[in-house]
Amino acid sequence: MQMGFSQLGFSHEIGAIVGPVQFRSDFGVRNNDETNFGNSGIGIGLIHYINFAYRADCNCYSTDTYFNDHFKLRSEISYNTTKLDHFGQWQAGTSDNAERLRKHKGEANNFDIGMQLEYFPLSIRSFQAFSYRIAPFVSLGAHYTSYNPKASTTYGTQTIADPNNFWSHWEPGSINPDSGSTWSVVTSIGARYKLTKLSDLMLDLRWQYYFSDWIDGLNHQLSSNKHNDWLVWLNFGYIYYLD
Repeated sequence: MQMGFSQLGFSHEIGAIVGPVQFRSDFGVRNNDETNFGNSGIGIGLIHYINFAYRADCNCYSTDTYFNDHFKLRSEISYNTTKLDHFGQWQAGTSDNAERLRKHKGEANNFDIGMQLEYFPLSIRSFQAFSYRIAPFVSLGAHYTSYNPKASTTYGTQTIADPNNFWSHWEPGSINPDSGSTWSVVTSIGARYKLTKLSDLMLDLRWQYYFSDWIDGLNHQLSSNKHNDWLVWLNFGYIYYLD
């Protein structure tokens, strides 16, 4: 294992993450608790770290620089899925438009691959030496996202190709569940807990903003549609050090 994972001389870590996702999109009402908690799903992922503080090729610490002792490079492959409904005041009435919203369902399905640079304010070396058990961090990076949304309705003719089945103020073409790809910016705040010499537990709260508004398959042009799709993901992870 030591020889197989000693690219560039630095040590490596692998892990898995899982946790609940809140998907913020054109479904429902902005800044509404019922919408935020109702449009929740789950995300899973595999992660890999380059640990600059330790060298796997010699079982020794690397050159003691600030960067090596406070930064790690994280690579990730992840997937998240969320079933989407309309919540809030506009779907609660007895009008045809309210009925159209209640009958309209969506689903966001996203496959991500990307990198983040994680910054640890406390010394990574000291953390690995059990000087303290909790190491907070913040991160920033970019992900390439392949999205595959779904859309359906049980109103009227029950086809998404008929704009009369959806909110009457949306322009034709607002519903489009075609697959596509885009970039996203990812930032997070979290902490590691030192479990054993070669393993950590991790808690990570992520904010991810997509450079597209089609991630959920809905992109109307009303003034209430001010932002592209984005999500909040609270993930729990287990990380193993490849020694």
